[in-house]
Amino acid sequence: MKLIVSILLSIISFSAWGQGVIKIEKHRMKIESNHQGIRRVVNYDVTARDVPEEFEGVKIAFLADIHYKSRLDERGLNSIRNILMEVKPDVILLGGDYQEGCEYVESMVKACTAWKAPLGMAGVMGNNDYERCTNLIRDSFEANGVRILEGDTMSIRRGKSEIIVAGAKNVFKHRETEPSPTLSLADSSFVLLLTHTPDYIEDVDISHTDLALAGHLHGGQVTLFGLWAPVKPSHYGRRFLKGIKKNSAGIPAIVSTGIGTSRADLRLFAPSEIIIITLHKGV
Repeated sequence: MKLIVSILLSIISFSAWGQGVIKIEKHRMKIESNHQGIRRVVNYDVTARDVPEEFEGVKIAFLADIHYKSRLDERGLNSIRNILMEVKPDVILLGGDYQEGCEYVESMVKACTAWKAPLGMAGVMGNNDYERCTNLIRDSFEANGVRILEGDTMSIRRGKSEIIVAGAKNVFKHRETEPSPTLSLADSSFVLLLTHTPDYIEDVDISHTDLALAGHLHGGQVTLFGLWAPVKPSHYGRRFLKGIKKNSAGIPAIVSTGIGTSRADLRLFAPSEIIIITLHKGV
């Protein structure tokens, strides 16, 4: 059993060719203690030629599908805070689906905006967020210094260098899906595309993206040993279920299993996770 666990936790490498070459290495991070509501922290070392030298070692925390309150309650929000205090990310990015009711928005935003990141914090909206309390979520985050990206971009600056975070606006109606905000960006920039659903990276042209970040599928949420999921809210089946993926153009994506739950308050072989991306100059 120990050998099987060791193999599963070993480093996995993946190379993709889009606008350039990018290498992604995945491994579990050790944290000081167990945290209520968060089963694991996963680190992805991302090495790319377009990462500026001043961004070497910069840590980006990606949190998707908070769904507060659900399986994630106040203790879970405190766990996220404690983990982030331990990891000390430079940037925090949020992947949408923040709430399970408008009455929870203000307390959720208050907790999220207490998570400090010296280089900035941004997010996109999820399908739940477009179904209800959309303006409340958007306005509450913006009032607390968190950029909500809906078809636009923001610069993350360090010294004289920058990377770009682009946020997709996807209202989950295929004919109303907007073009990727990355299309107007330069090949020479390091570009992270933030989207709630990974389907977006296949549905539209996301040229000039170096790495996409998505959630939405919860890793299946309820699965059979992580191999089969009866519910997959994607028109691509299990193709983008979790982990390191790529679209037909070879552009890589990291798909999070998320944190909270939707519909059934249960996770089975689809552990809640926080993703930490560490940037490296190279390739």
